[in-house]
Amino acid sequence: MVTEPQIGEVLDERFAILELVGSGGMGSVFKAMDLATGRSAAIKIPFFQLESNPAFFSRFQREIEIGRKLDHPGILKTLAVDNASRPYLAMEYIEGETLWDLLHREGPLATGDALRVAMLLCDAMEYMHRQGVVHRDLKPNNVMLCRDGSVRIMDFGIATATATRRLTFAGLTGRLGTPHYMAPELVTGQRGDARTDIYSLGAILYEMVTGHAPFDEQESPYSIMNARLVGDPVAPRAHDARVAPEVEEIILHALARKPEDRYSSAAALKADLCAPGRVFITGRAGRLKVPRVGAPHWRVARILAVALLVPVLLFFVFLFMLRR
Repeated sequence: MVTEPQIGEVLDERFAILELVGSGGMGSVFKAMDLATGRSAAIKIPFFQLESNPAFFSRFQREIEIGRKLDHPGILKTLAVDNASRPYLAMEYIEGETLWDLLHREGPLATGDALRVAMLLCDAMEYMHRQGVVHRDLKPNNVMLCRDGSVRIMDFGIATATATRRLTFAGLTGRLGTPHYMAPELVTGQRGDARTDIYSLGAILYEMVTGHAPFDEQESPYSIMNARLVGDPVAPRAHDARVAPEVEEIILHALARKPEDRYSSAAALKADLCAPGRVFITGRAGRLKVPRVGAPHWRVARILAVALLVPVLLFFVFLFMLRR
């Protein structure tokens, strides 16, 4: 019987499990020694009870496939494993911390540091998009800041790739991503493209320079999603007047509600990040629309209705089973 991995266990005669790095709702990440290379590795192992879930298994297999397809210094490297005894993802082990950890410890970054991180992410995104991969869940938690100054994009759990079939998953987070950083088109159920990731990077840059995520004044995930469909975030300089108008222009360009109004590529975004002083101020900050408080966008209302209805239906099914 397959059990959860134990410290000291050797997985597939190759990875010696050394310590637990972290655990979430779907599985755990362990630090291991790759006996084939003598290097440290990170092993992402889903919880055993999830392995029998077809949707989760398909999602995990797709993450492995996409990880093997990508080879770039700005993307966490996936290690090839043949004939694995159970589903797991073997990756390079990186010393560092996530951007989320840094922001919540230090607060907003100096503008130069924020632009440098964003430019490195643009390099990785441009490569990723050329390979036909859209991440769809870029956020500070999925950006690793390495001790050598490099960055790594991680977690391709809900990414799409032109070479893989489209999959649909039950549940809000598996299907849509993280509300604070997700593009409006994902809220409305579209698959998204490279400009979807550009929106998310705009949201990350917004937080790096202001200390606030876009729409963080909203009170729930559903109001956050609704706000980005019917309005715009607060202008960055309203949070901090020290943000340069040119940097604000770049951020708001990336955060345009309609994909066609955003940067067309990560390379185009990087060009402005490299030379913000040459960015033309279009007055975007003065044309922002405050999200209307009131009836939610119909797609968000539908999501909310389903989220409320499912527990009620399960309760009645439970009562029915008790009476049988």
